[in-house]
Amino acid sequence: MSDLDVQQTTVAGVTVHKLPEVNDPRGSLSVGEFDRSVPFKVSRYFLVYGVPEDGVRGDHAHFRCHQFLIAAKGTIHVTADDGVNKEEFILDKANMGIHIPPMIWGSQFKYSSDAVLLVLASDYYDNKDYVASYEEFLAHIRSGAEGGGA
Repeated sequence: MSDLDVQQTTVAGVTVHKLPEVNDPRGSLSVGEFDRSVPFKVSRYFLVYGVPEDGVRGDHAHFRCHQFLIAAKGTIHVTADDGVNKEEFILDKANMGIHIPPMIWGSQFKYSSDAVLLVLASDYYDNKDYVASYEEFLAHIRSGAEGGGA
């Protein structure tokens, strides 16, 4: 697949990807290829679903981990914040994904009742990779610190 449709955003390193889609009378198929459509090696995935209408997920950054978010079903709003620029995105098509690189504050909210968020992650789970406080995130951004963990 060489028909990559990748759009830059105002948030440093965050890109929106329109994945190839095939439609025929049998239904639709969206495809992504690792190291092509998904711009990193995937080590794990997880699904987020059953989120209450007013629920917020994410609300953290990672020191090292990249994430690629796709609304496998339903609608999910995503904010990405680099400490200077913040942008909101709506994931509502299975052929649309957003790449959240390390040291970007990400939040997901306004989940529709049927929403299922597929997250592809570059790293295995490591609690030390999380920046869970927005104030700590801003302090790391201001200092130019990377890849530490507490």
